[in-house]
Amino acid sequence: MKSQFMALGLLLTINAATAANIAIVDSGNDFEHKDLKAKAWINPIEIPDNDRDEDKNGYPDDINGWNFAEANNKLIDYSYAWSDTPDVRRFFEIQLKSFLGTLTQEDRDWANGKLKEEKFIKDITVFGNYMHGTHVTGIAARMSNEAKMIGAKLIPTEVKLPGQKSADITITTGKSKTVINSSDKGVKDVLIEQALKALAKQQAVVYSEIGTYLKGAKADVMNGSFGTSYAAISGVITQLYKGIFKKDPTAEELKKYTDAYFVAAVKESEAFLKASPATLFIFAAGNDGSNNDVYPTTPTNVVGENKISVAATLGDQALANFSNYGVKNVEVAAPGVGIISTSPGNAYIPVSGTSQAAPYVAGVAGAVKDANPKLDFRGIKKIILETVDVKEWLKGKVTTSGLVNPARATRAAELSRTMDLARAIAQSKVDVLPKTANDKAMKTYFQVPASMVMPLPSMIVVK
Repeated sequence: MKSQFMALGLLLTINAATAANIAIVDSGNDFEHKDLKAKAWINPIEIPDNDRDEDKNGYPDDINGWNFAEANNKLIDYSYAWSDTPDVRRFFEIQLKSFLGTLTQEDRDWANGKLKEEKFIKDITVFGNYMHGTHVTGIAARMSNEAKMIGAKLIPTEVKLPGQKSADITITTGKSKTVINSSDKGVKDVLIEQALKALAKQQAVVYSEIGTYLKGAKADVMNGSFGTSYAAISGVITQLYKGIFKKDPTAEELKKYTDAYFVAAVKESEAFLKASPATLFIFAAGNDGSNNDVYPTTPTNVVGENKISVAATLGDQALANFSNYGVKNVEVAAPGVGIISTSPGNAYIPVSGTSQAAPYVAGVAGAVKDANPKLDFRGIKKIILETVDVKEWLKGKVTTSGLVNPARATRAAELSRTMDLARAIAQSKVDVLPKTANDKAMKTYFQVPASMVMPLPSMIVVK
């Protein structure tokens, strides 16, 4: 049996030799979903269900990837299927209707009422994490026919923080917990900047571990639809400050500490990119509707040649009002409103966010790699950035002023098999013309309250 499985693994390796590997670093993957089962990456060396580590990478039975949040090979916990409730489904339906301008007053009243219910907020948060990784995986998978998806669970489905004294603050990063006793004089001495720098380093350790795993799995592309926003860290700092000094920080203090955190966190996030230097990292820009050049988000603001940050659009009509942007830190845009994709249990659901735009680009990157397996991350990135459809409404918002064009990017990759990359890109612009039909269809775009769009899932949870 072992020899048969090893032979099968060798066959799979040969057959998939030219297929791109796309790592989905997220909240889990339902590779039993009928649309994803055939798309799952299979570790060619590991033998399933024997609790051994045949490839000696430190992760036994990592057949389709690894759960870094709970330190096991279970990429999804089906015990959370209860969170897929009619109320949660209705919320996402209303969210989509709000974008399309078909929202009724009854819908609005129902949603506003639900958003005031503590239990509903908890339930939809749990479902959001339970569904998120599978939804993201489905988007990336359908953009590339041949690519295989590597699972890497970073975000826990539900974080159950321990009980504690009110003077203590618990910060959870991935599977690690840090408890800061706000009555400790030592904490007051080192102050908040020290604690925040330590938190940034703690994140870097997690990123480095996952990056090393992706390098071993030969991931060509990584999708990261997660992150921590400026506003979220400001909230963390406010809690820390109040716990230590028994009062709110001033606006100047809050900005100083928040800026200090992001200087450290953006720098520490380089560990992710450096741990897997041949991988192209695709990050969601964030769902705060803010400028990442002014109010950073991590890890998407990380600086590195093997990184692309993605904003979300309403089709090819407008930048989504919830989407973060930044002409210096966000390179491209992609559709991210009302994206129907896979949900655990052979289900589907429409979801909006830069979380949905990023895997669109990751899938395009996979398709580019499939079209020309000889392309490295530099070639893939160059093709994606230089084959966009330039939009007036993206100028000053993203570096390229452009919306990703999958057909043109794939065409450029095909042409690059027989001509140099610059010529291939130029020819692809002749062969695949930009979409212009909906450029003036702004009348269908509606502003949606921020409360209707879920924030990016974060590895930082505070109590």
